[in-house]
Amino acid sequence: MRTNRVYGGKSVYGASVGILMLDAKFPRIPGDMGNAGTWPFPVHYKVVRNASPDLVVRRGAEGLLEDFVAAGRELIDMGVSGITTNCGFLSLFQNDLKARLGVPVAASSLMQVPMVQSLLPQGKRVGILTVSASTLTTAHLAAAGIAADCPVMGTESGEEFTRVLLDNEEWLDVGKARVDNIAAARRLVEAHPDVGAIVLECTNMVPYAEDIARETGLPVHSIYSFVTWFQAGLVPRGF
Repeated sequence: MRTNRVYGGKSVYGASVGILMLDAKFPRIPGDMGNAGTWPFPVHYKVVRNASPDLVVRRGAEGLLEDFVAAGRELIDMGVSGITTNCGFLSLFQNDLKARLGVPVAASSLMQVPMVQSLLPQGKRVGILTVSASTLTTAHLAAAGIAADCPVMGTESGEEFTRVLLDNEEWLDVGKARVDNIAAARRLVEAHPDVGAIVLECTNMVPYAEDIARETGLPVHSIYSFVTWFQAGLVPRGF
C-alpha cells in the first residue's frame, strides 16, 4: 500500500548504479560506459586514481584492490545501491568487492557469459571479444565462472583500438576502431564456428556492438546490456 511518507538516509537520490572508472584520458564516445549520455538512467561515477588501463589490463590490477574498495564506499555513501566497473578485467575483484562493499556488485561484463551460455542451443557456446587476449587469463575467466576453454579473440592485431585504450592516448579514429572490432569478431567466429553468441569483455566496445552483430549474425552482449539488466533489478519499473 502506497503512502505519502518517504524514507531518507542517502545524500543523493535518483541514481542507483555507481560506476568505478579507470584513470584514463582516451576519448569516451557515445555508447562507451564512461560517457554519461550512454545510459537511459542516471549513474554516479568515481575515478579510481592511478588505476591506469595498462596497470589493470596488462599487469593484473596489482595493488589496486584497496583503492577500488575505498572508491566503492564513496559511491555507496553518495547514495548508490549497486556497483559496477568500467573494465572487464576487474572480474578479479568481483568476490572481494561484493564481500567488502555489502551491496550488489557487477564488476565485469564477463559475468554474463554463464547466463548467456544457458540460453544457447546444444552445440553452441559463447565467444569472448576482448581488448587484450594475451593478458586475459584463466584467473580472469574463473572469477566470472567461465570455463578455461572458452573461445577468446582480441583486438591487439588491429591498427587503432587496443593501442589507443591501453596506451591511454587522447585521440581515437573511430572508423579504424570500428574496423578493428569487426575484424576481431570475424576471426572469432571463423576460428570457432560453434560460437552462438558473443560477449564483449571491454566496456569501450559497446559503440561497435551493433556492427559486430550485423557482421556475424549473432547476439552480442555487452556491459550496456549487463548494467541495464542490473539497474532494472535495483530499481524495478512500476506498473
